[in-house]
Amino acid sequence: MPLALWALTISAFGIGTTEFVIVGLLPTVAKDLSISIPSAGLLVSFYAIGVAIGAPVLTALTNKFPRKPLLIYLMLLFVAGNLLAGISPGFIPLVLARIVTGFAHGVFFAVGATIAAALVPADKRASAIAIMFAGLTVAMAVGVPLGTMIGQHFGWRATFLGVAGLGLIGLLANLILLPGNIKNEAAAPIKEQFGILGNKKLLLAFLTTIFNYGGVFLVFTYLSPLLTELTGMSKNMVNLMLLVYGVAIAVGNIIGGKVANKMPLKALLWMLVLQAVVLLIFSFTVHYTVPAVLTLFVVGALSFGTVPASQLFVVQTAERINPAMANVASAFNIASFNAGAALGAYAGGWVVSSVLGLAAAPWIGAIFVLFSIVLVLLSAREEKLTEQNFTTVETVVSAAN
Repeated sequence: MPLALWALTISAFGIGTTEFVIVGLLPTVAKDLSISIPSAGLLVSFYAIGVAIGAPVLTALTNKFPRKPLLIYLMLLFVAGNLLAGISPGFIPLVLARIVTGFAHGVFFAVGATIAAALVPADKRASAIAIMFAGLTVAMAVGVPLGTMIGQHFGWRATFLGVAGLGLIGLLANLILLPGNIKNEAAAPIKEQFGILGNKKLLLAFLTTIFNYGGVFLVFTYLSPLLTELTGMSKNMVNLMLLVYGVAIAVGNIIGGKVANKMPLKALLWMLVLQAVVLLIFSFTVHYTVPAVLTLFVVGALSFGTVPASQLFVVQTAERINPAMANVASAFNIASFNAGAALGAYAGGWVVSSVLGLAAAPWIGAIFVLFSIVLVLLSAREEKLTEQNFTTVETVVSAAN
């Protein structure tokens, strides 16, 4: 794989760490700021909202900006956001810092995914996207447990200051490894770019991503309290479980990229079916240590295994409609991912605070994923209709000739 791809991976590691480390720090942040755990969970939602708003809007506005300088400026914004979080005196400044960091995240992954896909042959595109997102998944395996441990021993602000340092490493990687002549994709007018929301196939794909990751984050956001209060694990054991979960995500992401290279929509469907089943099983196994660990590993592998398939399907669909829309379509899918994260974190807070309680989170997460399965089936139906129409047109043209 090209060295430029690894620059994206290194940056994704820092971005993934800051996005997900808050999950391990929820109890620490809640105690330090004298707020409830569901209120602290809103920090996941606000970050996701920053990504969901920033990804499509800022990507559309920067479509003609040179790619390498754009990625460098995004990493500078990322570093600034984490420095602000590291010196935040209270909840509101921390929320603002999370939103600012989310802006950088959204555009980086939207643009980075299209660059990654363009760096390799057509039959390796899902694998290239998976390698870029591997930085995010390795962050789950290494960055999140390490950041959680730092936060527990030195305070959560120290974690964010450390992540700012990771951002600087990503910045240097972009400066050194990215070529200066990365070609800008053709850019349509902004009004036309946002017109993709009127395309039925893309809209179904975005909604699929929202419900998929709504289910994932409904469980993931409250993973620490699930393991401490229901499984009965210690804080140190939870750190180990975050490591296990992260390793599973990294494995699932690479496997997901390989199986999605040729038929991304079919691969996405089967991974979602498995994900719904395993989340349902987790609602029973969470009460027992060994079964909980085993189930959690499978949950982790499936949760991000769908990313390459989802992202590649969106990019391919947009390219068939209008290649100039590929970047913004990618951005909308990143936004959808984070809209799902915000929805899941909010819904999880409601579930945890309601009469249903913490134990209901896994099976309600499975219901969210079931909705995404229905949407994939509708997408498959639309794909089949498109192929039939294309075949009909070809037949008519051949007959006319």
